This record gives sequence, structure tokens and C-alpha cells, in this order.
Amino acid sequence: MHADIITQRVDGLDVAAVYDIHAESAQAVADTIGCDRAETVDEIMSSDVDAVAICTSTDTHVDLAVAAAEAGKSIFLEKPVSLNLAEVDRAVAAINAAGVPIQIGFNRRFDPGHAAVQQAAASGALGELHMVKITSRDPAPPPIEYIEVSGGMFNDMTIHDFDMARFVTGSEIIEVFAKGANRVDPAIGEAGDIDTAMLLLTHENSTLTYIDNSRQAVYGYDQRVEAFGSKGMAISENPRPHSTELHTAAGTQLEPIPYFFIERYTESFTNEWLAFAEGLTSGNMLLGIEDGRAPLVAGIAALKSHQEGRPVKTSEITA
Repeated sequence: MHADIITQRVDGLDVAAVYDIHAESAQAVADTIGCDRAETVDEIMSSDVDAVAICTSTDTHVDLAVAAAEAGKSIFLEKPVSLNLAEVDRAVAAINAAGVPIQIGFNRRFDPGHAAVQQAAASGALGELHMVKITSRDPAPPPIEYIEVSGGMFNDMTIHDFDMARFVTGSEIIEVFAKGANRVDPAIGEAGDIDTAMLLLTHENSTLTYIDNSRQAVYGYDQRVEAFGSKGMAISENPRPHSTELHTAAGTQLEPIPYFFIERYTESFTNEWLAFAEGLTSGNMLLGIEDGRAPLVAGIAALKSHQEGRPVKTSEITA
């Protein structure tokens, strides 16, 4: 998104203003959706808008969230809240003190396939949940300039999977065992990060979650979730444009899976905004500020596990 802070017209909600440090981008968005372009963040915070969407760079999230909370605005806040747990706790304290509604931007919860897996687990259709498997692989690594400021693979990429693990199991992560390697691009290792990882999570309810990540899947954006229990299994596979299979003497050909997150998660992003709009009217946000904290704790535990070669309990992670 080019717009850093935007109130969105969804289901009758009116767009008030958009602000971005890149004025031309903000103006283009304002022109597209028919709203004003604010000259400063303070202009929005001091206005009579009911809600703000904070979609800025991670290092600005907490200051903006605190300002929005103190201004009494409902908040949509992109993930991660911060790469620093003490800063996350500052946001938690401000939001709780103000009592403003907030939704954290973990859009994958709103993917129909992933949500159906969660619903199958929560409904009891799978019986007692035993295992969850999450595959999350990018089609190509990001630029090294991004890697250097991303906060590392666990807190940039796997953080979505930590949230998905909590979502599907309905249980907090109490232990993380992570192994990472550089199998894709040596430059990523030189930048101090990894590009390949496997993780085993233990949940409070004893369910185990296995996560595998790669920065490069040459066949596309690979996103799958599986939940396995005493009565059955539910799987969310990669969607394809259509289900036709071409069978010839050369073999079988299927439509390719989506190549990037914009294609793969278009519907989940839309559903996420609809849920935020619903939350503004109902007062029931589906992802609160604590849902922004727990995945970061898991990410910090994962890095510690990778560095020390041992399972790390999330209770070891403090601000």
C-alpha cells in the first residue's frame, strides 16, 4: 500500500483523508478513492475521523499507534507491531489505557481456505487436534537491502505462520525449536540472516505445529495449512485459476499456483478490511493487540533457539 494512514470506504464507511511521506503517492490514492490528502499525521490525528489505518514501516508503528490511541481513534495496525518487545508493550499499554478497538493486520486468517481449516479444528470435526503443518515459501528472496532491515526471517516471514499456528490450534505457543540455514542466496547469510527454516512448536494444549519456510520456491508462492486430529484432517491447498488438468503423452499439466502474495491473498486482504469495518460497528475486533505481541515472542524465541541449538520456552522471552 502506498498510503500510510487511510480511512477506507467499506460497507458505507466514508474515506476522510490519506497521508504518506511521499506526497505524490498519497495524492494518487486520494484521487483514486475520492478523499482529501492530509499534509501531516497530526492533521489526521486531530481530526474527527473515527478510525485510522497504520500501514507504515515497522519502526514507526508504535509511535503512531500510541498517538492514535491517545486521540481516541480505532486502529488498524499492520504487522509486526514492532521488532522490539518493549516497544510492543508500550503500544499494548497505551491501547489498553485508552480502550480503543484495534485490529492487527495478519491477513492470512481471512483466507477462506485457511479459515475453513481453523473452523474444522474449532468445531470438533477433527476430534482432538494432534498436529498442524504449515508451509510458507516465497517465490524469490527479497532484495538484500530489505533483508538488512527486515528484522530477520523469523520476525519478517515466519511471524505470519506463528499467528496461523495460534489461530488454527486455538492455543498459545509455549516452546519453539528452530533450525535455520542458508540454502538460497549466500548474500542473505552475509547480511546476517537465513533463507531456509524448519520449526517445531509446542502449544499449551499439547498440540504440535511444524512450520517449513523458504525464501525461494521456483514454482510459485507456496502456502498450505493442514490440521490433523483424532477424527480426521483438514487441508488448505494452494489455489489455482481453474481445476482443468491437461493429460497428454508428455505427462499431466495443471495450472500454476499464484506467483506472489498479492495474487494469492487478494481475497484475504479484502476480507480483512471487511472484518475491520464490521468491528468498527460491532465493537468486536477479531485480532487484538495481544495477537500482535504473541507472534513476536515466538519469533524472538525461534531466533534464540536457532542460535543456541535448543528448544526455547516462550516464557524465557521478556521485554
